[in-house]
Amino acid sequence: MDSIDRKEIKMAIISKVSAQKRPGRYNVFLDDKYAFSASEKTLAEFVLLKGKELTDEDIAEIQKFDADAKASDLAARFLSYEPRTVYEVLQYLKKHEISDEAANSAVSELTELGFLNDDQYVQIFIQNDLRVGNDGARSLTQKLSQKGVDPEIIQTHLDEVAEEDWITVAQRVIKSMHHQVGKLSAREISQKVRTKLMSHGFDDGLSQAVLNELDFEGSEDEQKEALKRQGIKAYKKFRRYDKSEQKFKIKRYLYSHGFSSSEIDAFLNGEIIDLDELEEY
Repeated sequence: MDSIDRKEIKMAIISKVSAQKRPGRYNVFLDDKYAFSASEKTLAEFVLLKGKELTDEDIAEIQKFDADAKASDLAARFLSYEPRTVYEVLQYLKKHEISDEAANSAVSELTELGFLNDDQYVQIFIQNDLRVGNDGARSLTQKLSQKGVDPEIIQTHLDEVAEEDWITVAQRVIKSMHHQVGKLSAREISQKVRTKLMSHGFDDGLSQAVLNELDFEGSEDEQKEALKRQGIKAYKKFRRYDKSEQKFKIKRYLYSHGFSSSEIDAFLNGEIIDLDELEEY
């Protein structure tokens, strides 16, 4: 009975195994016809040598193993450069025309081995930002979402960060703005700080906490110096207008740059700089 069953099963004989130009890949010929390609790992796993008989089921198993191995090798190489998320690995494999089945198999294998872990990835990503980065919670959420991380995982780890740590990152973002004291009004510096922090993903509440921590007000002399600088800029900008319109435009300019009405009047009254001296600029 066994011999009869064996005759009914379609068999093919490996007639040749030849190396491809690509290192580590081989062409397998069955009954003198090209049948499929396989990696060196696959050849060794199934002992694919000339003269070996294969059934259709054998061939299907070999090809599945080879596809899975190729996906795993590609994914492992991709991960060797830097940590990745599951989504990034799947997208990479898709780009290399790996089937969904083989890609998911590779991801499962690498996850079991501990090489893929979105939860751990988020922890490292956030800690790196807290140490040397300049992103607030909103920016981190956006970046991690683009990497395909589950929003719940992201939020869980963001909630673990203390406000003091966010303030440290925010202070790093606006460190260069301290040199604006004495050049811009305290109000304009404050607005620029808020705008910059918002562009880096910090909310208004944390921006205010940073402003409370740092002194951007400057001394009275520094505020006067800022008024003088901006007033001279305004004068140079509007010097071609007649006195009445020039005064109006200077007033509007200084107001838009955060100076109070009393400060602007002080400038226009010559209390900050003798207005006759403006002709020198």
